[in-house]
Amino acid sequence: MSEIILEARDVVREYGGSARGALAVGKTDPLAARHGLRRLRDRTAGFFGMAAAPLRAVDGVSLEVRRGRTLGIVGESGCGKSTLARMMVGLLPLTSGSVKLDGSSVEELARKDRQALHRKVQMVFQDPLGSLNPRKTVRAILEAPLKALHGMEQRARRERVAELMGLVSLRAEFTERYPHEFSGGQAQRIGIARALAANPELIILDEPVSALDVSVQAQVLSLLADLQARLDLTFVFISHDLAVVETIADEVVVMYLGRIVERGARARIFADPQHEYTRLLLSSVPGRGRARPGGSGMRASFPTEREGVSFPAERAEGARGEGNP
Repeated sequence: MSEIILEARDVVREYGGSARGALAVGKTDPLAARHGLRRLRDRTAGFFGMAAAPLRAVDGVSLEVRRGRTLGIVGESGCGKSTLARMMVGLLPLTSGSVKLDGSSVEELARKDRQALHRKVQMVFQDPLGSLNPRKTVRAILEAPLKALHGMEQRARRERVAELMGLVSLRAEFTERYPHEFSGGQAQRIGIARALAANPELIILDEPVSALDVSVQAQVLSLLADLQARLDLTFVFISHDLAVVETIADEVVVMYLGRIVERGARARIFADPQHEYTRLLLSSVPGRGRARPGGSGMRASFPTEREGVSFPAERAEGARGEGNP
């Protein structure tokens, strides 16, 4: 079995609030109350200046990422997957719990030696153009981590930039252009090249193809698979699109309302989902949804606060679901 490169244990991330403002979730949402989950609308401030309970964007998540493999994290918008990603790379502090990279605390590295952390883990963001500095050329964008993290001299940087452009299948002359001169797919390739410039062991990809056309998505996914094979990279791939995750992930984690509700090997998750929420997600993918009983032809819908759907506890292959009852 592959070596564990990143390990998260009982990770919690809260935003603001005070216990005095806690609401009785069970009175407003039977589903959330039954499983100890929190809905965003239950965590807002009350009237007349009453304090609100803290919002738990991530609630007791535990997972492992194995070297040389791809862990897919899926869930609807607002389930906490991007917040979890930012904690993995040290961009957000944890309220409680721990995230360890090669046995070292990510929080401690972020405080004491952020450059060492950035040499180990990098992130590719959802918005390819928004994540690139519009005032810098591609060359300047790619040279920045080479200089800051590896102390490369100018000649070595120029050679490495040319190598990086080749790795992501972009022409060398593109290095003198600015981000606005590129398509979304080309800009995302530059974002991937920037992540590779640090020579990291782990890359967190937060919705890296969701802003791209379907044909361009396929090209970027093929590029990522090729890079992983050539450079022995480890990926955490975050997406709300299960069809995309099925293409690239080795293992899959399903998140709902800040918690993990199911995890397992990709083939098992997609062939035999055990949790009702996973089945609902799969039914929303074109070509996978099944008609409701009664011949309405409608695809299954996600549970609402009024339906009170009963979800079983987390299902996992060989996992006890620590922190995720």
